[in-house]
Amino acid sequence: MPEDETKNRKLENIKELGSVNLAEGRDNIQILPIIGQIEGHVNLSSETKTTKYEHVIPNLIAIENDKRVEGLLVVLNTVGGDVEAGLAIAEMIRSLSKPTVSLVIGGGHSIGVPLATASDYSFISPSATMIIHPIRMSGMVIGVPQTFEYFNKMQERINEFIVRTSKITGEKLTELMLQTDELLNDMGTILIGKQAVEQGLIDEVGGISQAINKLNEMMAK
Repeated sequence: MPEDETKNRKLENIKELGSVNLAEGRDNIQILPIIGQIEGHVNLSSETKTTKYEHVIPNLIAIENDKRVEGLLVVLNTVGGDVEAGLAIAEMIRSLSKPTVSLVIGGGHSIGVPLATASDYSFISPSATMIIHPIRMSGMVIGVPQTFEYFNKMQERINEFIVRTSKITGEKLTELMLQTDELLNDMGTILIGKQAVEQGLIDEVGGISQAINKLNEMMAK
């Protein structure tokens, strides 16, 4: 039956893409959850909750191409992950022609920061956190000048995107990134709720109702 097929298709969409539409009658808003760890070119453990870029990217293309979809709500609770994959998703969100709103509900750490700022307007819940730190690399690292030059270029790409898509300055972002007195045996800064707004990373403190209301307001224009 068509009704059963529609139901099964929606369930499969949740399972494979982690993405759902709002209730019947409001299919003009698409929801994109970015949760767990951003998976890159290497498969992570099956025990790790991941957001797979090979699922998200086709979904974003479909959103752009679907005339019924008028807006996108990105919901983030991520520890970060693969830099290339995260930045690719962020650039695609930024390039959508339709209104986009992001909401950080638990954490928007590491590469989750540009994913949060990629939308046209961003919210963070009062207790949510964002960790800003320099990029890291796992696996074998060759101790030559070219390696550190590569690190610098990668960091510049991330910083440029964040500055371009938020109100924070490059100088302030670098200052937060290189703090040495907040994280144990590490560099960086933890921002909680309104602190992210005060630093210019996020537009407003709020929750799901504020995010949806803002998106509806943007779609009505």
